[in-house]
Amino acid sequence: MNKTLSLLACALLVATASGAATAQKGPAATKKLYCWNENGRKVCGDALPAHAVDSARTEINAKSGLATARVDRALTAEERAATAAQTQAARQVALAAQAAALRDRAMAESYATEADLRRAFAERIAVMDETVKASRLGVEGRRQSLVSLLSRAGENELASKPVPKAMADNIRGQHDQLLHQQALLGQQQLQREAIDEAQAAALVRYHALKKPASTAGS
Repeated sequence: MNKTLSLLACALLVATASGAATAQKGPAATKKLYCWNENGRKVCGDALPAHAVDSARTEINAKSGLATARVDRALTAEERAATAAQTQAARQVALAAQAAALRDRAMAESYATEADLRRAFAERIAVMDETVKASRLGVEGRRQSLVSLLSRAGENELASKPVPKAMADNIRGQHDQLLHQQALLGQQQLQREAIDEAQAAALVRYHALKKPASTAGS
């Protein structure tokens, strides 16, 4: 029998089914009832209609009248996409943590002492310091060239002479190059600071990884 019942009818159906189950044995003893919300009203039935398949519902044992399962509603396409994105993000975090653990282990195995680790960073620092120094010299040289060109253009204007097109184009080109070199220098300085931060973090991890070994040996 397939029909949707009100909450009161559901209670009566559960009681009737329970009484019938005590009088006979067989498939009726395992029959299930379903309760779900429909248009703000809780309804129950001995079968789940097609339009309620995706709704949240409670499944009830017809014999005992007790809830045996609670099924959440089906997710919307947006919710499935959000869940998939969260799962992927959690997976990426887990992979990053695993990769960090592998790097730490490799670091502990690669450097026998803290001095070895510091020497490795010192080499990177020296290279970056030379790069920053060269960029600073380049910026200063480009600035002086631009100042010289601007001075000459200013003299022409003070003398009521036009600024030659070649000079104006050269000034614009020098200015663009100066801005480019300044931006590059800024990036290099940030990289230099990042090396210091990486060294500090590496030393902390190195001490944490080496401590158990030294404790065990003592």
